[in-house]
Order: sequence, then structure tokens, then C-alpha cells
Amino acid sequence: MQGKSIWIKLGIFCISLALIFGFSATAGAAQIKIGALNDMTGATSDVGKDYAMGIAEAIHYINDMGGVNGKKIKLYQFDYGYRVPEALTKYKLFKRLGAVAVLGWGTGDTEALSPTVTKEQMPYVSASYSAHLTNPKKTPFNLFAATDYSSNARAALTAWYDVKWSKHMDNGKRKPRFQCSYMFASPYSSAPIKAIKDQAKLLGFEVGPDQDVSLFAIDTKSQVLAMKDFKPDVVWHGNTTMSVAATVRDAYSLGLGADHIVNNWGFDENLPRLAGKAAEGVMGATVCAFYGEDTALMKTVMEYGKKFNPGVPVEKRLVRTIQGWSNALALWEALKRADKAGDLSGESILKNGFETMRSFELGLGGAPLTYTATDHRISGQVPIYTIQDGKITFVKTVDLKNRWPDLWANAWLGW
Repeated sequence: MQGKSIWIKLGIFCISLALIFGFSATAGAAQIKIGALNDMTGATSDVGKDYAMGIAEAIHYINDMGGVNGKKIKLYQFDYGYRVPEALTKYKLFKRLGAVAVLGWGTGDTEALSPTVTKEQMPYVSASYSAHLTNPKKTPFNLFAATDYSSNARAALTAWYDVKWSKHMDNGKRKPRFQCSYMFASPYSSAPIKAIKDQAKLLGFEVGPDQDVSLFAIDTKSQVLAMKDFKPDVVWHGNTTMSVAATVRDAYSLGLGADHIVNNWGFDENLPRLAGKAAEGVMGATVCAFYGEDTALMKTVMEYGKKFNPGVPVEKRLVRTIQGWSNALALWEALKRADKAGDLSGESILKNGFETMRSFELGLGGAPLTYTATDHRISGQVPIYTIQDGKITFVKTVDLKNRWPDLWANAWLGW
């Protein structure tokens, strides 16, 4: 009950940010307004709460560091409960309030808003890392400081193939068998399915039938039993941590006998806590350092966590905070560059800001940021981790761009 109380208080705190952040700058000082959509109560709140804290803490840090060349940021942050209509309503509010950019959240709402933000030239930095948003010819104002879902899925399957299948007793005797477990109706969960199945074909896998697992799932025995008919060697999970943990637990208890690879929103510090022994050996893609890892800015991140959310213990914080910081800091850098050029319009934030970044380091363990006018994928390098003795341990970095240069350049952009 005490844990629930903490999260309830956190939700109230985050919902209140829209009111209290207005006082972050001195009276009369120039302000730059930014909107933020977060999920603190909806289907992805298991990962969304910590991300929301990261956004808020990062904006405090940015303002403490002088804001955007002396102009403080005023943040309007809302919990939209992972509801697309609510996201559309809040976006209109951000426009009325004069926001120059938005820090968004989910794939469904981000993709639904994409035509609007393109038309209105609103820089939209989302926690949706859908590859559908990486082609500037189609979605020029959608950006994120992370490798995309499709690249992450390709890399995770490739890492398993390199590390696990190379040592498998049946290697050379048959094709490895592969299945996907995700919520079919979720735009986030289904976003990289085409890409990972293409990667499976490229690597020579036999692909079994997908299993539909809800983001809210706590019992997945029927889906696991269906997987047993195919006898997969590896299962890819596309949901968030809570339902991924449930599926991994049930697979363990029912003796599925498969390895597991997970997209980044399902692979975090909570997975071994929730899945216990069943999480051993699970591999996952990540887009930045985990909370507390030794990176250039981590000490600062942790200091701001203690200062602004002292009720949440350090040991309960997640990589999601670092993801929030990463997007906020990337937007900050773009705003500073655009402001230095004398223009904080959406087009300037894109052209004079984001698209001038070349191997820009955020200091949070993610790939250096490079955005060009023809490609908004920040990098082809994806680090893969595993859970060993209950701890998250680095396995290898898969460099998709160098391993398949022609496909990276000519085929994979935008899907």
C-alpha cells in the first residue's frame, strides 16, 4: 500500500506541474513555452511515470543552467492517460498557450498528430521511437533522441543470433524458430513487426504465428501454450515491462524453453524484480544508460531526482528517467542553436537546431545525435543488454549501419 501511495502522490505532483512550472522563471523575464504529454495513469504508465519525472527534472536543470541563452522554459505538463483524443485536445491547448515545441509520448497519438505538426511546423520530440517517424520527407517535425523501434528490434534479434544461436546444439542442423508476442491493437507494440520479421528472413529464421498479448496482461498462459505448439527458440516481446514480465514468468512456469528478447520499453530495472528467476538470460535493446550508470551527466540526474522527487527512492528509479532527460536535453540543444540564429520558429528549431547536430553527445550513455535533412535516425548502433544474476549486464553493440550499409541507406528508412 505504501508503494501505491507514493505513485498516487507522484501522479498528483506531475499533473500539477502545469500550474507550478509557471513560476520557474522570474517575473517579466522572457520565457519559452513547451508542452509535454505523459502517461501516468494509462496503459503504459508502468514506464510513463518515471519518464514524466525525468522530463520535469530535466527542465528544472535546464532553467538552472540559464535556460535557452538566458530565456527560461515554462513547461506545461499533462497526464493524458494514453488516450489519443485527449492528446489531440492537449496539443490544441499547447498551441493556444504559445508553445514552440512539444515533448510527446505514445506512438498512437504521435502518429495521429504527425500530419498536424508537419502542417503547423511544430517540433515534436516524442517518447515514441517509431521508425515511421524517421523519414523527414514524410514527418519532418517528428524527432527523438534514441534509436528507433525497428532498429532496436533488428539489433536484438541479430544479437541473439550472434551470441546464442552460434552456440546452440542445433545450429547448422535447422533454422532457428522465432515468434513475436505483443498487443496487436497497440501502435507502439506493432510498430516494428514488419522490420523484425524482415530481419528474421535476412538471418534465416523460421517465423511462427504472432501472439496477441494485452498491455494490461497479468496472465498469458493461453498465449504461451499456443507458442509451445511452434516450439520457438526465441520470442520477441513488444509490450511494456509489466505485461512482458507476466509473459516471461508464464513461459518459465510452463516450460516453453525459449529465449526472450525485448524492445526497449519492456526492458528495464523492473523486469528482474517482477519476473524473478524467469528473467535470467532475457536480452533487450536500450537507448541510453540505466539509472545510476557511470556516465558524464548521471550524477547531476540523480541529484535532481533527490531534490525534486525525494519520496521516490533511488533504487526504484528507472532508465525511463534517463530517456526523459535525453529528449529534453536534445530539444534544449536545438532551441539554443535556433535562438542563436535569431529565430525560434518551428522551421528554425528544425533546420538551425536539430539538423545541424553531428555526433552530438548528451552525456547519458545513448548514441551520439546526428540528424540530417534526409534522415532522422540518430544512429545505426544499438547496445544490447541481458539480465544475469538479477542484474542488467551489457552484451554487445550491434552496428546495423556498418553491417548492412546498403539496406540501411536504401531500404530501411521509415519502417
